[in-house]
Amino acid sequence: MGKLVEEGMKAGWLLATEGCLPTALGARVRSSGGKLTVTDGPFTEAKEVVGGFAILRANSKAEAVELVRQFLNHAGDGECELRQLYEAPAAAKKT
Repeated sequence: MGKLVEEGMKAGWLLATEGCLPTALGARVRSSGGKLTVTDGPFTEAKEVVGGFAILRANSKAEAVELVRQFLNHAGDGECELRQLYEAPAAAKKT
């Protein structure tokens, strides 16, 4: 896995990757009707918990799927969710 991460960083398709600590160390913050609620972990009722994340650079969805396939070949059984990041239009990026 370390070799894949190193190769991805050098090649430029892997921009960042981190693992998440256990939910017992986290909190959920919810806003509803102007009221903020904070619930400390652990979240034992959660069926799906994010264990980590990676930010990839890909030219297409197909390329991103291929990069995730390579990751899962190293990581073993599991599931990854692909999401596209919002990028502000070039004109909005000027300061």
